[in-house]
Amino acid sequence: MTDAKIWMDGSFVSWNDAKIHVLTHGLHYGTAVFEGIRCYKTHRGLAIFRLSDHILRLSLSAKIYFMNIKYSKRQIENAVIETINVNEPEENYVRVIAYYGYGKLGVNPLPNKVSVAIAIWKWDESITNREPEKGARLAVSSWTRIDSRSMPTQAKATANYANSALARMEALKMGFDEAVMLNPAGKVIEASAENIFVVRDDVFITPPVSSGALNGITRDSILAILHHSGSPFEIRDISREELYMADEVFLTGTAAGIREVGEIDNRMIGDGCIGKHTMRVKEKFHTITQGRDDIFSKRWLTYANQGQ
Repeated sequence: MTDAKIWMDGSFVSWNDAKIHVLTHGLHYGTAVFEGIRCYKTHRGLAIFRLSDHILRLSLSAKIYFMNIKYSKRQIENAVIETINVNEPEENYVRVIAYYGYGKLGVNPLPNKVSVAIAIWKWDESITNREPEKGARLAVSSWTRIDSRSMPTQAKATANYANSALARMEALKMGFDEAVMLNPAGKVIEASAENIFVVRDDVFITPPVSSGALNGITRDSILAILHHSGSPFEIRDISREELYMADEVFLTGTAAGIREVGEIDNRMIGDGCIGKHTMRVKEKFHTITQGRDDIFSKRWLTYANQGQ
């Protein structure tokens, strides 16, 4: 990636020169918010999935953290498009981050300038299956998911992901692929970096954001697909034991896409492979991101070549 360009506060710099001061506030106190966005290759060129929705969520996360971002939502959207166009035209993951920068160190970040950076790279696998022919193996984490009494869970903040990292590392150390996190009430919330769906008796079920789950863009997309197709779904609390009794379980996220689950806590889910409902949703989502859906592709894709 040494020849790649990163957008930093309005200018492009080379990959190796994209540096910040070691005393940057966001590095020490987790005072940063970010978005992960996917760019897909379609027959009409590169297309960014739900760009406007991602940048809207970034601005709302920034608002929660009193961040005064000097760029408008439209300016950041245009900067994402520019960053894609100046780099290699392939399917990529886009990371947009706003952070309190170098200035005055201390718990209070307000005296410091807010900086914005945009980078892209190839991110193929967010969750690596040890047995690729089967679904991912999950373990319920011993770490409780943070809730809104301690941290703003609806802000996609870097600070929140220290909690996620502990859960992910624990799962990997135990030989699993990913963690499932429960809230303080013992209800299923999400994986370390993905939302979670359960399918039982042909009904899709996912936890509400009010219980602490992030309002994921991919999660919202799946709910819209289910609503449009008339597939039954519920947004409600899920108990730990419901995971074990599920016919199918899958995870959703920008980095992970839609990932089938084969086991949870050494209990097989279904037959341990991708289920028919998961496959149907996965295929529909792929059709949309490839620009081949007459309804959702038009609504959700922004083409990097603005002439398209």
